[in-house]
Amino acid sequence: MAHSSQRERITQYIQDTYGTEAEYLWADSPGNAIFRHPASKKWYAALMRVLPKKLDLAGEEVLDVMDIKCSSMMIGSLLATKGFLPAYHMNKNHWISIVLDNSVSDDQIIPLLELSYDSVAPKRRKKRPQPAGE
Repeated sequence: MAHSSQRERITQYIQDTYGTEAEYLWADSPGNAIFRHPASKKWYAALMRVLPKKLDLAGEEVLDVMDIKCSSMMIGSLLATKGFLPAYHMNKNHWISIVLDNSVSDDQIIPLLELSYDSVAPKRRKKRPQPAGE
């Protein structure tokens, strides 16, 4: 069996775990896809094929990159880690890019993906207890 790319493994994990399929929204960028939360319809991950120079990286070969939603506090520490970059094409305070070249392990990506998915889930409204006498 051919060794699957990290992009393929993560895409398969998303489909198996969250039941969401990649949506290819851009005809001019057939390698770019997004994943939406089924309930809120908000994006929680975006897969892109990007030239390294657009990410201020060396090299000529197109990279697979995944953007995920992340807390700004986590982004600061993740950016110090190999394989994590400021979000490409997204709000850099709320998103981070992960280069899918196996420099970040699947085991590191999966909990971050889970946080991203949960962060766009519809918020549950808490019922406020009514004050006595109303």
